[in-house]
Amino acid sequence: MVGHLVTVATCNLNQWVLDWEGNLKRIIESIQIAKKAGARLRVGPELEISGYSCLDHFHELDVYTHSLEMLRRLLLDESTHGILLDVGLPIMHRNLRYNCRVICLDGKILLIRPKMWLANDGNYREMRHFTPWMRPRETELFHLPKDLAKVQDETHVLFGDAVISTPETAFGAETCEELFTPKAPHIDMALDGVEIITNSSGSHFTLRKLDTRLQLIMEATRKSGGIYLYANQQGCDGERLYFDGCAMIIVNGDVVAQGSQFSLDDVEVVTATVDLEEVRSYRAAISRGLQAATNNARYQRIQTPFELSSEEEDADITKRPTLPIQPRIHSVEEEIALSAGCYLWDYLRRSGTAGYLVPLSGGIDSCATATIVFSMCRIVMQALKEGNPQVVEDVKRIAVYNGAGVLPKTPQELCNQVFTTIYMGMKKQSSRETRQRAKDLSEAIGSYHVNLDIDDVYEAQKKLVVNTINFEPKFKVEGGTVQENLTLQCLQARIRMVTAYEFGQILPTARGRPGGGSLLVLGSANVGEVTHLRIGLRGYLTKYDCSSADINPIGSIDKDDLKRFIGWAEKNFDLPCLHDFLTAVPTAELEPITENYVQSDEADMGMTYQELTIFGRLRKLNKLGPYAMFQRLVHDWSVDRRRTPGDDAPAYTPAQVAEKVKRFYHFYAINRHKMTTLTPALHCNDYSPDDNRFDLRPFLYPPFWKSWSFKRIDLELARIEKKLANDKA
Repeated sequence: MVGHLVTVATCNLNQWVLDWEGNLKRIIESIQIAKKAGARLRVGPELEISGYSCLDHFHELDVYTHSLEMLRRLLLDESTHGILLDVGLPIMHRNLRYNCRVICLDGKILLIRPKMWLANDGNYREMRHFTPWMRPRETELFHLPKDLAKVQDETHVLFGDAVISTPETAFGAETCEELFTPKAPHIDMALDGVEIITNSSGSHFTLRKLDTRLQLIMEATRKSGGIYLYANQQGCDGERLYFDGCAMIIVNGDVVAQGSQFSLDDVEVVTATVDLEEVRSYRAAISRGLQAATNNARYQRIQTPFELSSEEEDADITKRPTLPIQPRIHSVEEEIALSAGCYLWDYLRRSGTAGYLVPLSGGIDSCATATIVFSMCRIVMQALKEGNPQVVEDVKRIAVYNGAGVLPKTPQELCNQVFTTIYMGMKKQSSRETRQRAKDLSEAIGSYHVNLDIDDVYEAQKKLVVNTINFEPKFKVEGGTVQENLTLQCLQARIRMVTAYEFGQILPTARGRPGGGSLLVLGSANVGEVTHLRIGLRGYLTKYDCSSADINPIGSIDKDDLKRFIGWAEKNFDLPCLHDFLTAVPTAELEPITENYVQSDEADMGMTYQELTIFGRLRKLNKLGPYAMFQRLVHDWSVDRRRTPGDDAPAYTPAQVAEKVKRFYHFYAINRHKMTTLTPALHCNDYSPDDNRFDLRPFLYPPFWKSWSFKRIDLELARIEKKLANDKA
């Protein structure tokens, strides 16, 4: 007889691209933790040996050479024996590059399983780097390099789509994207009697995504029964994506174990004890038998005598199956605070720099960026309190508070060491309110604050034009032209960029911070400003202005979500000063303030931030061009449509909708070139306009005002207005 209680393990790993020995160390640590918990099967994240985000490094032979070298070291490490391992790495086979799982036991490879369905949308370009295995349920021989052949005591191992059979059960592996495909491999595996499915993922975070992912994973076993082990990368592995962990174990559609979604732990192992008899009873009770009996998808089973359970363990009355739990899903506000905070800490500790600097304008966007840094400090302090050894080591290196070996005691103390805010005002343009809000926020979060004016630098730079071409540009309120007004606004904005980097480079040295180095400058342009660059030729995102930075934590978060986050942080972070940012009128403060005029973002743009969010989602997520967007919004924004409680959508006439859609696309097109220089933004939304990785569109367009798209809008508008006139008559 064989047992039926099995302890299994999955994990979140904070891997880093090309950190070969560091990645291996974390893999081995996860295996040791799993063994200590009694697990007999362990699965890790996708491409865990190399790191997921190697991108075009996957074209380099070194990556494949070093991956196999690390695999050899893993196989030789006897502390990893005594447990079935599912490990991810890239492998070259017959001159083709594959994204693979290696199933191994006691220092020997049982199977190399290549990924069959590659992620090739949004942020993913796996087809650029790998070849999919297009032969379901087929295997062939893989020729091992000499060093691995010595470890294996054989020259070849099986390569392809197969499953592993143990005395009491069978398990099969699928990789990330395969779960999301219409006919996922786990369906045929389950019909062929496979009871345990492992999924190794490199799945990135976006706001509100976890619920979708969770439902897919639960559904993987709800329809056909089974045990599902989901592993994921966690943290920043070198790109603008944050991988949000949340390793899980699911039995027959119920979550029995769930790891953290956001954490500073480099290694987190999730274990559960599962009952194989529950799977068999569940499958017997559902409409599965006939499909399983007639299913022609039969898998080759690789036999191993290794037992995942035992009669002795089954007889242990203290051992029982892990009970189902309610899945944990964070609110959007928590997701912003935790994802961006964890990402910034990973970036800071791995970049070797001294901290962050934010140009704090007194507006809500730079306020949100500063609050996210404070969130990072809160997360770090919690990790210090919990005794996280890696965080302790990093804080000692980056942010010694008061003498060697002394650590900060509060988030504010940590913030003061790693974070500088700088208000760069102008005597005529900057209001007392924005200057005071910046000062109040700095004091509340503890940042090292610099308050200065840039008038002297601005006047000196302006005199270059006056002295060289004998022409003095003026602002619009002073009688200047649009181009003069724009020139002076851009001048201020670019001076602020230079000033921010100047202080970012010198402040750590001037303050005597440990290690010297520079501060990384953070950007604070939200997704609406980025998507709709400089509408009305105003300075909302001047190319190479203070929006030019090293990282932009809020670059793919819209204004509405940022406001919700600030409102949440006001209460949860005990920062009452944030209320003033929420009620302030958004303004760039790049034009002189007079008794009759204060610059307003939304007035200058000719549309609200709410409308910008709608435009951005329809353009990217719904793939709507100008004409299709007009057709959609003329109904969604109709003044005559029936409204339901809570419906706050705009109400416009068809002509007003046409004007707004045209205005959006016109200025989007003429300023599209600026997106090629956008500061890398933490990816948080699927309508991010980042053209370097995510939003691939041209940056030189024909004039939209003369385009057929706009003429077609005019024809449709005329048809609608004619019908409205006839209806009234």
